[in-house]
Amino acid sequence: MGGCAPDAQKVIELDPSFHIGYQLTHAALHGLQRYDEAIDAFTIMLSKLDHAPEAKVRDLRQLYIHPSRVGDAIQRAVWTELEYAPLRLLNTSTGLLCDRAAQIDAFKASAEYKELLSSTTKHSDLHTGRIKDVVATYFSCVLLSHRWEEMEAVLPDIQDKVVYELDGLGGIAKLQSFCKVARDAGYRWAWMDTCCIDKRSNTEVQESVNSMFVWYRHSALTIVYLSDVPPSSKPGALARSIWNERGWTFQEFVAPKVVILYQKDWSLYLGDRSPNHKESSAIMRELENATGIDAQALVTFRPGMSAARQKLQWASKRVTTLQEDVAYSLFGIFGVTLPVIYGERKQHALGRLLQEIVAQSGDISVLDWIGQYSEFNSCLPAHITSYTTPSCTLPPLSEDDIYTQVSSLRESVSTALASKMYDQLEQLSAPRFANCRLHLPCISFRVTEVRRKRGSAEYRIKADGLHDLFITTAETLVQFSRAKPVQQTFLLIRAWDQDLIWVPDFADQPDSTDDKESIGYWSEAGSPLDDSQLVASDKFHGGSPVEGEPVYRALRLMVRLGQPFDAFLLAQQRVGEYKRIASDHNIVAQVKDITSVDNMDIRTVEIL
Repeated sequence: MGGCAPDAQKVIELDPSFHIGYQLTHAALHGLQRYDEAIDAFTIMLSKLDHAPEAKVRDLRQLYIHPSRVGDAIQRAVWTELEYAPLRLLNTSTGLLCDRAAQIDAFKASAEYKELLSSTTKHSDLHTGRIKDVVATYFSCVLLSHRWEEMEAVLPDIQDKVVYELDGLGGIAKLQSFCKVARDAGYRWAWMDTCCIDKRSNTEVQESVNSMFVWYRHSALTIVYLSDVPPSSKPGALARSIWNERGWTFQEFVAPKVVILYQKDWSLYLGDRSPNHKESSAIMRELENATGIDAQALVTFRPGMSAARQKLQWASKRVTTLQEDVAYSLFGIFGVTLPVIYGERKQHALGRLLQEIVAQSGDISVLDWIGQYSEFNSCLPAHITSYTTPSCTLPPLSEDDIYTQVSSLRESVSTALASKMYDQLEQLSAPRFANCRLHLPCISFRVTEVRRKRGSAEYRIKADGLHDLFITTAETLVQFSRAKPVQQTFLLIRAWDQDLIWVPDFADQPDSTDDKESIGYWSEAGSPLDDSQLVASDKFHGGSPVEGEPVYRALRLMVRLGQPFDAFLLAQQRVGEYKRIASDHNIVAQVKDITSVDNMDIRTVEIL
C-alpha cells in the first residue's frame, strides 16, 4: 500500500485495528486506479469492522458488501449479457479469437472489471444498474453482414493466431479490415460468420443457426460490407448489389437496430457519416426499391408468426448456396427453433418450417401459393419462389353491405340451420400436422364433373353448391361426370379461417351526435336463438338485426361465406386421405346459393 495517501497511512499507524485508515487507503488507491491494492485495503477494512470491540462499529459492517459477493453479482450480469452473444468473438484489440471462457477471463483482467469490483462497496450499489451498464458496454459486439465469396477465412485459419499478423489475402483481408473498422469505432468484440463458427461441430452449428437472429438483434452495431459496390458509387449502387439477393442477409439487416454500410474499399456508402444508416431516408429508399419491402417495415421489423405470408413473399426471391439454408435462414424471422439437418434437402427443410408456422399460429395463409407441391406435403410448396405472387386477397364487403345482406337473409334462411353451422365452425380445431400429414378443418364441396379442354391443360370443374370454375394444372386429372362417375373422390375445399367469425366491436367507436335513431342493445352471448326468439327480438328492436345476438353473428358468417374464396382442389388417395392438386393460378370459387346451408360439408380432411 506504499505511496497511498499519507493521512490514511498515519491513521493506520496510530491504530492498526481501526477501520477508518483502511477505508481512506481504499479511496486513495481507487483514485490512483490501483484497483487490486484498493480491493485488498477494502477487504482488510471489512475484517476490522467484523472484529471491532464496539458493537456500534461492528454494526457498520452491515452497510458493506464483500468483494467476493460483488464478483458473484458481476458474474451473473456477464452470463445474462452473453446469453444473447455469439459463442466465439474476435478481440479487436489483440486480434485473437476467444471462446466464452476466454472472453470472461479477458473481462476479469480488464481495468473495467477491477474498477467495478473496487467501486461497488455497499449493498445499495448492487441496485443502481451500474454493474449491468458496465458489463453491457464491455461486451458490446459488432457483427458483419456480407456476401460470402470463394476464399473466406474459416475457423482453422485463425484459431490461436493473431488475425492482424496473417497474410492479408482474400477472406483474411476482409476479416482484418472488418476488425479494424470495429476497433476504430470503439468496440472490443467482433463476429464474422465464416470464421467464428466451428462448422465441424453439429451442436455448435445447430445453436448458431437458431440463435443468429437474436445475435444480430442484440448487436451494438452491424456492419454491412458491399464487396460489389465500388468506391465513390452514386445512389442506386446499393440496390444493384448481390447482397440484397442472399438468403441470410435478410435477417442480418432487419434484426439489428443499428446498421452502417461500407463499400468495397471499406469507405462509408454515399459518404454517409450518420451513426445509423437505418435512419437515412436515401439509403432506406434504395433498399425498399431493391427488396420490395416497405422501408418502415425494414426498420421496425419484429420476428414471429404475424403476417407470415408476407414475410415468405419478402424472402421468396432470395437465394442461398446450400439448399437447406433457404429455410434455415428464416428460423429467426419467424422466431422458431428447429433442428438443423444439412443433407435433408430443400423441400423437407422448408416443409418443416412451414409446418411449424401452421402448428404454432394456425395461420393458413402459408397454404396460399402457386407452383409445384412439396414432397413433404402436397399442401405446401416445393420452392419458396411459390410465394413470389402476392397472396390471394379478394375484395371484402363493407360493414354496411354485410348489415344489408344479413337483413335480407333473415327472410330466406332457417336461423336454426344457420346457428347450427356457426356452432360447428366455431368448434373446429386449429389445423395441425402429424407425421407430415396436414389435418385441415374446412368446408368441402364434392366435385361432380371434371372436363379437360381439348389441346390444353385447362379443366372445367363442377361441384355441388358452387359455380363452375376452371383450373390449369400440369397434372393429368381423371375426367368424369355424373353420368360417367369414377371411384376416386375429388373435393373443392375452403380452408377454415377462424377470422371469419370475427365481429367488429362498435362499442369503441365514438357516438354520432347526428344519429337520432337507436341501434338497439347488445344481447348476452348464449345458445343460438330459434325462430321464435328472433321474432321476439325483432319486435323489441323494431325489426333490425342486432350485432351482438347469436343469430346475427350466424347470418353475418353466412354472408361472408357467400363471397368468393380461395379454394383447394383435393384428390382422394386412400379412404380418408387426400392430395392437393397444384394449379398455376389461384382457384377462386363461390357458392351458388348461400341459403343452401345443407350443401356445406364441415369436416377436417387429412392431406398427404
